[in-house]
Amino acid sequence: MECPLRVRARPGYKPVPPMSTSAVYPGSFDPITNGHVDIVRRSLQVFDRVIVGVAFNPNKDSSWFTPEERVGMIQDTFRREGKRVVADAFSGLTVDYAAEKGATVIIRGLRAAGDFEYEFQMTMMNRHLKPQVETIFMMTSESHFYTSSRLVKEVVSLGGDVAGLVPDSVLSRLKERAERFRSQP
Repeated sequence: MECPLRVRARPGYKPVPPMSTSAVYPGSFDPITNGHVDIVRRSLQVFDRVIVGVAFNPNKDSSWFTPEERVGMIQDTFRREGKRVVADAFSGLTVDYAAEKGATVIIRGLRAAGDFEYEFQMTMMNRHLKPQVETIFMMTSESHFYTSSRLVKEVVSLGGDVAGLVPDSVLSRLKERAERFRSQP
């Protein structure tokens, strides 16, 4: 089996095959960005299946896209990966959702040091609630460390170009939604 990671070959080196595990990658994904895509694709080098969980709060949602629209954009983005990437929407505690889906791992992407403190607190609370569910942090690639859904929406709403920051299939929907918001009284 060829190792998908770039590693220096050493005598006797045998790559470790992916764990037979499902992991949940939760977030709002409003919209999914290429930073998110990077985390999912790299997670597939470690896990057999990644469940991209679109988190939403039905009582407090100011998202640009409905949970169903976000799930659809994620499905379009990962069509090539087949059943290895599943998109789903949920509300409630992420750790409960992971356990419900049979996942033993939650994946969290980190962009900068500022993300770590918040994520660390969430990890400790999740560990308190369900110690059998582990959290793994993945650093976003350097080409995406400044990208966030919030910033992408802000830039596109002001007429800026976000091509290359979101999947092509998302870009047209994002521009259309921004135009709809700009034309509202």
